[in-house]
Amino acid sequence: MDTEKRKEKLRTMFQRVIDPLGYKYSPDEELVDFLLEQEVMLEKEKGHPFCPCQGLTGEREHDMQLVCPCIPFHREHFDAMKRCWCGLYVHKDVEDPDELLQISKKEFEESRKKE
Repeated sequence: MDTEKRKEKLRTMFQRVIDPLGYKYSPDEELVDFLLEQEVMLEKEKGHPFCPCQGLTGEREHDMQLVCPCIPFHREHFDAMKRCWCGLYVHKDVEDPDELLQISKKEFEESRKKE
């Protein structure tokens, strides 16, 4: 299957997962296209469409939490940012994702300890 067809299949498949979670694709179509293409390449190389923005460790349990869409594994963190780590998905109420802050996992965990 060529890259363009696979990107469309992933887009359709992922939509069924993200919609009930309250997310949508970023309105930045150029970014969406780029990230889906990266996922297709990772899938060809590694066997799964991993998030292109998070490093794989080679540890299966950790890495499988980075298969897109990884929202269920990082839900609290992503909900706090109103986006996933790479920005492919944003909360449905977000109109301008450029205004969203990216919060590191460490910062997020530290802020939760203060609550």
